[in-house]
Amino acid sequence: MKINMPPYVTFILDRLEKGGFQAYIVGGSIRDILLDKEPNDFDITTNAMPDYIEKIFEDKKTINVGREFGTIKVIVDDKEVEVTTFRKEGNYSDGRRPEWIEFVSDIEDDLARRDFTINAMAYNKKTGIVDPFNGKKDLENKIIRSVGNPIERFKEDYLRILRAVRFSTSLDFEIEDETFKAGKKYSSNISKVSVERITEEFFKIILSPKPSKGINYMKELDLLDIVLPEIVPAIGFNQQNPHHDKDVYNHILCVVDSAPPILKIRLAALFHDMGKPHTLSVDEKGIGHFYGHDKIGSEIAKKALKRMKAPGKLTEQVAILIREHMTHHAKFKEKGLKRLIRRVGIENIYDLFELQKADRKCSNKNASIEHILDMEKKVDNILEKKEVYEINQLNIDGEDLIEIGFKEGKIIGDILEYLLEKVMENPSINKREELEKLALKKYATKPYI
Repeated sequence: MKINMPPYVTFILDRLEKGGFQAYIVGGSIRDILLDKEPNDFDITTNAMPDYIEKIFEDKKTINVGREFGTIKVIVDDKEVEVTTFRKEGNYSDGRRPEWIEFVSDIEDDLARRDFTINAMAYNKKTGIVDPFNGKKDLENKIIRSVGNPIERFKEDYLRILRAVRFSTSLDFEIEDETFKAGKKYSSNISKVSVERITEEFFKIILSPKPSKGINYMKELDLLDIVLPEIVPAIGFNQQNPHHDKDVYNHILCVVDSAPPILKIRLAALFHDMGKPHTLSVDEKGIGHFYGHDKIGSEIAKKALKRMKAPGKLTEQVAILIREHMTHHAKFKEKGLKRLIRRVGIENIYDLFELQKADRKCSNKNASIEHILDMEKKVDNILEKKEVYEINQLNIDGEDLIEIGFKEGKIIGDILEYLLEKVMENPSINKREELEKLALKKYATKPYI
C-alpha cells in the first residue's frame, strides 16, 4: 500500500534514509490517512540519535524540544515536524514525562510503547505499513484497543484512559472490552495526572461530533467524579416540568450535541443547566421551577473552568452565555435587545442565539425556535443600521461634558448612561448638540456643575 505524503515529509524521510537510517511516519497521521482524513500534522520516528538528526539537518532550522527524550523538531518549508528516536519508556509518574527512556533500534519496540493499536502503525515507501498490533484491523472494525496489556499501558500513563474516551468519541468507535475494564479499574488514578493534560483531552471530547458519547463513556468509567463532578447531581434529576421531556443530565447532553462545535458554546451548553438541581421548587400543581438556575449555573461554570485552568477570557465568555441563556423567554423590544447586545458583547451575541436554539430544540419535541430566529433578525437589523448600544458609540464623551461645565467624577459616567438610554430609545438624537441639551436639562444643577 502506498501512502501519499506532503513533500516536506518526504524530504525528511529521504534525507534520513540517505544518511543510512530507518525513518517512518508514525501514529496519528497514518490513522487519519487510512480513515481518509487530512492529518493535522506528521510525526517521524527514526533509529538516528538526536545528535545525528541535528547533524543531518544542519542546513535546516532545528529545535531541541526534548533531546533527552529523543525529540528534535525539524523545520522544512515553514512546516514543523517532530523527529523522535526509536525508544522505550517508563511510567509518566509526574503526569507529563516518562520516568526513563531507552533508545532502541527496532521500530516494533518503539510501536510497543504507544497507547492504542490504531496509533501504533508506522510507514515508509520502502517497507510499507508496519502494523505489529493489527491497528489497521481495529480501524476497520472501529475499535479502540490498548497496545498489549491495557493495565500496563494505563499504569504507564493514566491519561490514556481519558484518551481512549476521546478517540472513541471523535472517531465514533467503541472501546474494546478488556481495555474498558482496565480503564474502569484504574480510572480513579487519573487524579494523579496534571490538570492541564486532562483539560486538553476533555476539551477535545467536547468539540467532537457527538460529545454525549464521550460524556456517557466517562460516566461508565467512573471518570465524571474526577473530571466533571458538577454534572453528577444532574444525572437522573427529574425536572417535573411539562415543557421538558428529559432529565437534566440527558437534556444537557442533547444541548451539547446540538450546539455548533465552538468551544465556548459547547462549554456553555455543558454547564447551562447545572444550576437546576440546586434551585428546584415545586408549585401547588406539582410543576417544577428553577428560578435563578442561570445565575447559579454561571457561577458553577466559572469555578469548574478555573479548576480546569481554562483561559480567563474563555471562562468569562462561557459565564456570560450561561447567565443570559434564559433571555429568549423575554419579549424584547428594540431597546431591550440593544441592552442585551451590550451585556453579552457583540462577540458573543450570535453564540448566545446558537446556545438558545440548541437548548430549545432539546426541551421537547414540539418546541419552536421561531422567536429566537426573530430576535436574531432584529439584532441583524440593529447592527446593520449601526444603531447605538454602547457608550463609546455616542457622539459625545466625558471630555465634552467637562467642557460644557460638568465636574469630573462619577457624575460623568451617570450622564453618559442616561444619554445612552435616550439614544437607544431614539437613535435620531445621537448628535452632540442634542445630547448636550439633554445632559444640561437633567443635570445642570449643583453639585454637578
